[in-house]
Amino acid sequence: MTPDLECVDLVKRFGETTAVDTVSFSVPPGSFFSILGPSGCGKTTIMRMIAGFLNPSSGDIRIKGGSVLDTPPNKRPVNMVFQHLALFPMMSIADNIGYGLRRRGMAKAEIARKVDEALERIGLPGIGGRKVDELSGGQKQRVAIARCMVLEPDVLLLDEPLGALDLKLREHMKVELKALQAAFDTTFVYITHDQSEALVMSDQIAVMNAGRFEQVGTGQDLYYRPETPFVAGFIGEANRWKGRIERIEGDAVQLRTDTGLAMRATGAGLSEGSAAEIFVRPEAIRLAGSAEALSGFDNSLEGTVTSILFNGAASRVLVQDGVGETLEVTLPQSGEFASLKRGDTVHVGWGAGQATCFGAA
Repeated sequence: MTPDLECVDLVKRFGETTAVDTVSFSVPPGSFFSILGPSGCGKTTIMRMIAGFLNPSSGDIRIKGGSVLDTPPNKRPVNMVFQHLALFPMMSIADNIGYGLRRRGMAKAEIARKVDEALERIGLPGIGGRKVDELSGGQKQRVAIARCMVLEPDVLLLDEPLGALDLKLREHMKVELKALQAAFDTTFVYITHDQSEALVMSDQIAVMNAGRFEQVGTGQDLYYRPETPFVAGFIGEANRWKGRIERIEGDAVQLRTDTGLAMRATGAGLSEGSAAEIFVRPEAIRLAGSAEALSGFDNSLEGTVTSILFNGAASRVLVQDGVGETLEVTLPQSGEFASLKRGDTVHVGWGAGQATCFGAA
């Protein structure tokens, strides 16, 4: 199957600075693909090259199998939703949605039909006569997408479109965007620095750092099977310890942390005596009242509760061990530790299979 979008060895330099460094990826038809990374990593530069606003220094961009490097932005089969939406406040909703169709010279009756159809698909029928400032933030978001989708692009580019919304509306729009993508059955390419947006909506996520893709995969792949220390630290929360590898037995390694603790984990491509780093998710750590209760775990520590952070269905418990290291444990609100308080002595444990070890730079 020919991808809707394919970038091949894409490079973009600004003088001596390489903003995008040999990036390749493909996006299957009808999928939701996100590029996730911190500010300044190069994700917006990739999107601007796909849209045609920037020319790559080298590499190729293909849509439906054909290169678009020589195609100007207004002729490319893509459209773009910006963070600030760029709706025209002096126009009605119908005129906003039909703007691109009028520019193409489409007949008025056909424009009206397509606009009405788009309003139905975004769940806002009958509001074509209203003005932009009469809409809520979420409604404006849907109108901005409808304005793009009536042009029937092969690929819709979304440049952090939820960034200007308040937290509650942003949470709601994550679900809305995924539903809209499925309703229009169009390929979405979404850039964001917010991991929760990418994890909720995406079929595939590319984690980007310093101009390169660190890993491309599903949200589950990135969360449970990170391939680099950056991905392990950037996706979700993680406890981490640095140290040196003492022993290797197949995929199992034993690391001695810089503070003297012995820990077992899984890792590949490591060597004895080398510097390494271990990552453990807070929800993978078991809390117990005694060391005996954790006898079946590869790793266990005794510590003191220093803080309990309420977070709805679960709390985050911060535990300081005997050498001054603090780790985070996810704790459900109900159960034997519901009355846990600051200063309590607890025992924590986790298996080697729940700890991932990478070589340290």
